[in-house]
Amino acid sequence: MRSQRTAVLFFTLFAGALALAHWPPSSARVAAQGRASNSGAAIPAFRVIVNAANPHGWLDRDFVADAFLIKVSRWNDGQPIRPVDLRGDSVTRRKFSNDVLRRSIAAVRNYWQQLIFSGRGLPPPELDSDADVIKFVVRNRGAIGYVSGAAELGAARAVMVE
Repeated sequence: MRSQRTAVLFFTLFAGALALAHWPPSSARVAAQGRASNSGAAIPAFRVIVNAANPHGWLDRDFVADAFLIKVSRWNDGQPIRPVDLRGDSVTRRKFSNDVLRRSIAAVRNYWQQLIFSGRGLPPPELDSDADVIKFVVRNRGAIGYVSGAAELGAARAVMVE
């Protein structure tokens, strides 16, 4: 019993420290996040994409974060959400993690280690490139991913994140 209380106290303190490390949260619109200048033209650092069959034109930032952290598992229509990440060393992933998840990649990995250890979940698959993420999203109706702002989307569709 005492070890359970100690574990709960440890995780409570850890969660509090993690929350303070990411305070204050960004309140800017994520749809136009991290615009990078390239020869005077503004290109978003990343775009959130969904399957073309997905009816959503915009998504709440908290919903997107919860989808990638597997805190929500279904779209409004009951379709399973299938998030997909880029590799951990991707600049696009770092920007997405900071802006949408409001966590560093290291903090996200720590989150997944805790869930895996407790048997409560597995992280989204990590793919090597924008093209791989786009292929995954196009092939899976409930998929959601993100790609660099300059990526050619093909049959995938970008959504606004607010």
